[in-house]
Amino acid sequence: MKRVALWVMYEGTLFSGYQVQPGKRTVQREIEAALATLHKGKAIRVHSSGRTDTRVHARGQVLHFDTPLLIPLDKWPKAMNACLPDDVRIIEAAFVSDDFHSRYQAVKKEYHYRVLLSKQPDVWRRNTTFHFPYPFDFEKIKEAASLLIGTYDFSSFCASNTDVKDKVRTVYEISIEIEQDELVFRLVGNGFLYNMVRIIVGTLLEVGVGKWEPSEMSMILQAQDRTLAGKTAPGNGLFLWKVTYETSIFTGNY
Repeated sequence: MKRVALWVMYEGTLFSGYQVQPGKRTVQREIEAALATLHKGKAIRVHSSGRTDTRVHARGQVLHFDTPLLIPLDKWPKAMNACLPDDVRIIEAAFVSDDFHSRYQAVKKEYHYRVLLSKQPDVWRRNTTFHFPYPFDFEKIKEAASLLIGTYDFSSFCASNTDVKDKVRTVYEISIEIEQDELVFRLVGNGFLYNMVRIIVGTLLEVGVGKWEPSEMSMILQAQDRTLAGKTAPGNGLFLWKVTYETSIFTGNY
């Protein structure tokens, strides 16, 4: 048996998230179906670096699975892509040690969130950006974001229906840039809670339009109360951009 890691991209618009759910189309279901085809009907379970929600995209999802097949490493992407729909692509495969785990050995995760600033919606970007045609104070958004960098209990920025007990996470970086007609948030941390990135983005946008002062982010954070933070930004603007491990796995521009 060999353990294989996959670098996976997907466009999340038509998926009900990553994880298998009864009666719903998910990324995990499509990938496991492709693997079953290659393994002549045998079920192969894949393990991911983390889940993504409905309509959320991934440029750098990482999965692993065990296989008895002797397919050469460079042939895995082509073989799997031939069995996958067009909105999921395997970019690269790598052989990893038997104790490698895509989730538990991840040391950093990077998410991007894209906000479309144009006055009118863009039909071509409606599935990959959140349309936000309102004036805002860019400097106040950046000031508020800086108060979230560090190690904290992020209960205020976590969906209330999660069953995770430990809500302490470390955010290493939040950068925000204006790229033509888009506002792009980049968040890097050791991990993120359920809806954490989307709640942070939603709250920062509310700071931008004057609902909160930047200094109030510290109060919201310390209160550990989800009802005090802003609305959850929609899933379609969110991308799982990159997952980092102690040792680099893939050779491409990952």
